[in-house]
Amino acid sequence: MPPLPDEPAPAPVWPASTRPLPDGGLAVGGVPLAELADRFGTPAYVIDEDEVRLRARAWRTALPHADVAYAGKAFLTRAMIRWIEEEGLSLDVCSAGELGLAALAGFPAERIVLHGNAKSPDDLRTALRLGVGRIVIDSTGEIARLAALVPPGARQRVLLRVVPGVAAGAHAAVRTGVEGQKFGLPVAGGEAEDAVARILGQPRLELVGLHCHLGSQISGLEPYVTAVQRIVPLLARLRDRHGVTFPELDLGGGFAIPYRAGDPGFDPRAYADRVGGELALRCARLDLPVPRLTVEPGRWIAGPSGVALYRVLAVKRTGERTFVAVDGGMSDNPRPALYGVRYTVRLVGRAPAGTPRPMTVVGRHCEAGDVLAEDVELPGDVRPGDVLAVPASGAYHLSMASSYNLVGRPPVVAVSGGRTRLLVRRETLEDLRSRDVGE
Repeated sequence: MPPLPDEPAPAPVWPASTRPLPDGGLAVGGVPLAELADRFGTPAYVIDEDEVRLRARAWRTALPHADVAYAGKAFLTRAMIRWIEEEGLSLDVCSAGELGLAALAGFPAERIVLHGNAKSPDDLRTALRLGVGRIVIDSTGEIARLAALVPPGARQRVLLRVVPGVAAGAHAAVRTGVEGQKFGLPVAGGEAEDAVARILGQPRLELVGLHCHLGSQISGLEPYVTAVQRIVPLLARLRDRHGVTFPELDLGGGFAIPYRAGDPGFDPRAYADRVGGELALRCARLDLPVPRLTVEPGRWIAGPSGVALYRVLAVKRTGERTFVAVDGGMSDNPRPALYGVRYTVRLVGRAPAGTPRPMTVVGRHCEAGDVLAEDVELPGDVRPGDVLAVPASGAYHLSMASSYNLVGRPPVVAVSGGRTRLLVRRETLEDLRSRDVGE
């Protein structure tokens, strides 16, 4: 029986360009992964440019009249910024650093959205200096602070982040659509309505709509439908109270990707039909014009486009468990330690000879929680020197990487049509030492 509309089918874990090789390895973007490991070293992040573009186009095609803003916090390099610009996407950023990289890459400032629960004065000044298209106000105190920074005679377009009271997301740490967490202003209780009144009283701010973000790794459509059902009546109350209708509604992102075989994916077309249809229906019932919708896919575009490569350093059998230690770990992927995320791992570069059995892939760092993948099937003959590939590694790896134990962050290598290009070089020990300026 086919899946129900809100029960998405499993989706591929590897990029669409992935191909098996005669030697038992894999190629992505026309390039053997083992060859990349030999050329650029390990750990390394590989990003498939064509997969990025394919996934960006999926959202543009599904929502041709909406604004698709790539959530840069997932993965951001100058090349990535250029790719999403060429695919017609906007850009969602969270800091002056991300803004500065976008400016360096020449991304149009009017297509940038800045949000964050605690924007620094530098964040706001940089956004105003560059002329970003939208700033998302997250608290009542931010209203006057931002207005005071806007130059006389100018007006900054803003959105207000509201909390619709919808619990969604794969882990408590990433559920941002409920009350009692740090983001936004609740719809229930009137805080959001009071903030709107304050913004409308600021002549240097132009409130163009509302913003909400429910969480991360959301595989079903119903949380977004529920958010629409709670936000549209708020829009009607604001019209009745202030005589204004807002032209924009940003529903954020949080769209799930598969990390292991059998995990559900997320279909942009189903989102467009179900959520877009609900928005039109609710607005019609309350005699409201349908606001222009904005969505913010980040992980959905970057995650499946990336593969992480590691080299095995040691294999240890302890009781009934086998530990495979690699040359990376929580410094290049902290997500298993933070959220208990489960990944796929595959041997690449040679044909396996041993019978597959459960093993736990661990990192090199001095933490018992430094586990990359627990109880994954690997060949029984896995040994030091082997190369392991971890798909769905394009999002929140580079952006959350650290130099824990003074281990430099990995390089980023782009592949496309059999060609490779280094996007971010490996962080060296000299890079790390240069920051220590002495006594």
